[in-house]
Amino acid sequence: MTHDTDPSQVEAPVEPGQAEQSTPRQDDAAPGTDARIAELEQSATEFKEKWLRAEAENQNLLARAKRDVDDARQYAVQKFARDVVEVAENLRRALASLPPAQEGEDGVLSKMREGIDSTERSFISILERHGIHCEDPAGKPFDANHHQAMAEQPSAEHTPGTVMQAWTPTWTLHGRLLKPAMVVVAKAHEGGQQG
Repeated sequence: MTHDTDPSQVEAPVEPGQAEQSTPRQDDAAPGTDARIAELEQSATEFKEKWLRAEAENQNLLARAKRDVDDARQYAVQKFARDVVEVAENLRRALASLPPAQEGEDGVLSKMREGIDSTERSFISILERHGIHCEDPAGKPFDANHHQAMAEQPSAEHTPGTVMQAWTPTWTLHGRLLKPAMVVVAKAHEGGQQG
């Protein structure tokens, strides 16, 4: 018995070397593939650089935001603190307005002086705990960043440019100027320059 075979189902004999040609080899890639790979690598490098720059900008933005929040937290009370130091200065003025302590003085006057002095010390201590500090600039060189010159006076005892007298102290909030000191500054004595 003979089997009839369908010619469409019969495989054609494979010629030697024909199988190798049917599968494309890496070496025989389409023309321009190397150029396309180089172009894609260039694009990947550019995108990586853009991403790194964006990441650096993001980190800077986060650091700046954190600094701003810290500053806002630390200095938000600046206006209030400026008003509060007026109370401290008024306590100092109240003490200065009392006559100097004398032996045998009236007990009420003595108790008033002690009460105001104690209140002032306690109040200054509270301010310092919250970052508000005062500094007496008397005897120090004049600093326009921390002092406001209210007057100049000739002096043979002080170097020109030295704070002779401070009417109020310098007030700072966490190191930042809150209120400048009102000062009297020495200038050269009219009888000649200080040597």
